[in-house]
Amino acid sequence: MLSAFVPHAQGLVRVEQPPLAPIPADAVWIDLLEPTPEEEKHVERSLGVAIPTPEEMREIEASSRLYEEDGVLYMTATIATRFDADLPESAQVTFILADSRLVTNRYVDPLPFRRFIAHAQARPAACSSPAVVLAGLLEAIVNRMADVLERVAGELDSVTALVFSPPRPERAGQRDFRGVLQRVGQNGEVISKARESLVSLGRLLVFLQQHAPNGRLTDELRARLRTLSRDVIAMSDYASFLNDKLQFVLDATLGMINIDQNDILKIFSVVTVVLLPPSVIGAFYGMNFQHMPWQHAPWGHWAALALMVASAIIPYLLVKRRGWL
Repeated sequence: MLSAFVPHAQGLVRVEQPPLAPIPADAVWIDLLEPTPEEEKHVERSLGVAIPTPEEMREIEASSRLYEEDGVLYMTATIATRFDADLPESAQVTFILADSRLVTNRYVDPLPFRRFIAHAQARPAACSSPAVVLAGLLEAIVNRMADVLERVAGELDSVTALVFSPPRPERAGQRDFRGVLQRVGQNGEVISKARESLVSLGRLLVFLQQHAPNGRLTDELRARLRTLSRDVIAMSDYASFLNDKLQFVLDATLGMINIDQNDILKIFSVVTVVLLPPSVIGAFYGMNFQHMPWQHAPWGHWAALALMVASAIIPYLLVKRRGWL
């Protein structure tokens, strides 16, 4: 789908482009969302830029993602999406910045793009030039990363409280460590995708500030980009901190699982110790010999039962006294 965005007095206005229709001359942003080959060729002919293919967008070399041709900046970043799903995904978005146009080529529709469009439709200052639109899009993406990392931090605090909270009698055996491991794994994947996006955005911002001509970026816009670069660095450090905390929670969860397993095995061991002496006594009196102690005494079976009960109670009291139960 090809969309053109035109600045007006009230803000940014979306112009839905019919197939192969002329692109408005005053459009500052051309957005290609899952474009067809015909739409890509139409934009290339109309604007004189080269639209990278999905295979070229997935290249990880800096020379394939960040380069300049004929004064046009081509910048591809990895953007994490679908944070509200069980597992997030990563996709590539290409920003093509020319003197009078910004072209975005993407095969996903992440939330920051929709948020920026809604924001710019009521604020004319957010769409005054292609570079300003690009800065606004990057800020929306970084803000989304900040929201996601904040949510992950709260989730890790909740998991930590669950793992380290003392067991309550009314909730004995109800701590679902399988669910905890699933939550830890999901948050770990979110942090991984967020860090990948932040690294990619950091490289893009450095390239943009170094290679954009002075006339294309005003002093105010350069200050915004420097602030954004510092935010990306700070968020990358924060994501590393969250990753360390997640590793700690994972190790603690595995340790708690081992403790629970050891407690279960300890109970089985104590039960075996308690029941072993009565079993030995019962086996002794169950042997088929002619002469057995108390065999013909009328109180013999009661004595054997009393001996078996005593042999079970004594080990139990010893185990209880030592605090093994």
